[in-house]
Amino acid sequence: MILKIAVTDACIFIDLFDIDLITSFFGLELEVHTTSGVYFELNNEQQLVLKAYQSVNKLVIHNLTENDFLEIYSEGYSKSLSETDKSVLHIANKLNASVLSSDRTVRNHAKNKSIECHGIIWIFDELVRLGILARKEASEKLSQLVSLNYFFQNNKHLMSEIDTRLKAWG
Repeated sequence: MILKIAVTDACIFIDLFDIDLITSFFGLELEVHTTSGVYFELNNEQQLVLKAYQSVNKLVIHNLTENDFLEIYSEGYSKSLSETDKSVLHIANKLNASVLSSDRTVRNHAKNKSIECHGIIWIFDELVRLGILARKEASEKLSQLVSLNYFFQNNKHLMSEIDTRLKAWG
């Protein structure tokens, strides 16, 4: 089976850690990549867990080279993107991979660059589709995520998507 390559940003990892779904996430049919910039945005405990996944070839952490930085700067990325965001988009572009991010700026930039992009709701859909999470547990974890993360509470479109799933999985 050919795994889909996905480059993950920090917000996705943080959300998954917050609701204790990191193990489930690494059960998806994905070849997961990230950048050292993302890795260093995480706390020590989270870094240790990701190192463990890296050691069993479930995660690739990219260290950008001088050439990568030159390419990033020549791309003319938006000033609203952090250096870490740019690194995620750069690696995804280089690998012809999708991006996993809940950050609107990253998602919009990926779309503008014709890079496939998904967020945490897509991850939940995949966890349910593959039977990694039962619908009831997915509903509970999604509710937990909303209660922990104001980003979701303040986004009407996302809350509509989430409510649809909560009703279907509840």
